[in-house]
Amino acid sequence: MGTRKEEEYYEEDLARIRKVTSSSIHSVERKPFRPWRLLFAWWIVVSILGGLALFLAHLKGAI
Repeated sequence: MGTRKEEEYYEEDLARIRKVTSSSIHSVERKPFRPWRLLFAWWIVVSILGGLALFLAHLKGAI
């Protein structure tokens, strides 16, 4: 609840806070984080950009 302690809020404020944080928008089910999939996606992006850079360098005669 931020940097304030729960005792520092009035009861009606706590009730509003609890109502908002317990609403359905704050309880979205999410898929588990998959770091290997993210690493693989980054590898694909970097490979494509590297290949494009090599191709363009070849076209310009830099290689």
